[in-house]
Amino acid sequence: MLQRVNQTVMHSYPGMVALVTVNHQNEKNIMAAGWHTYISYEPPIYGVAIGRERYTFELLKAEGAFAINFLSLEYAGFIQQAGVFSGKDVDKFDIGNMDYVEGVETGAPILKNAYVAYECKTLDRNTYGDHDFFVGEIVQFYRDEEKFLTNGLPNFKELSIPLYIGRSTYSAVTVDSPFIEHRMSEK
Repeated sequence: MLQRVNQTVMHSYPGMVALVTVNHQNEKNIMAAGWHTYISYEPPIYGVAIGRERYTFELLKAEGAFAINFLSLEYAGFIQQAGVFSGKDVDKFDIGNMDYVEGVETGAPILKNAYVAYECKTLDRNTYGDHDFFVGEIVQFYRDEEKFLTNGLPNFKELSIPLYIGRSTYSAVTVDSPFIEHRMSEK
């Protein structure tokens, strides 16, 4: 039975983890972010919450542009590493053996193994508690076409999407996952 409690109850997982990349004055960094979302379809706008103590925070604030990357489950170790280590201390791309190209619009790293990536130019930044929410207009899209069906849905024969459960644990949406389609008929 649902009961009142006297502490914060964070339950936003399982969920996808975005990898936020930035390139400020040739200083490239990457971090894992669990709190992110599409905000608008037209124009395309994406937002991500970043703690002010993160190294990425200062780089992104100064640069005014970033990229959002999504990797498949086989890279869960790299995703976790990107959220644990600080780019102030190590080159996370190097220790994770992760190749990238510079984005054509922002110069932010676009992971070669990403199945989807967005380059964003910062439109707004607001402080909410212990995080700032960066809002960016998506100025360039990338997609690995082999990982998607012609209707735009993921091809789960080719792609295993990692879901972060919490406490360094990942699961996946796979071809064997049960899918339930609900279509409502118009009356």
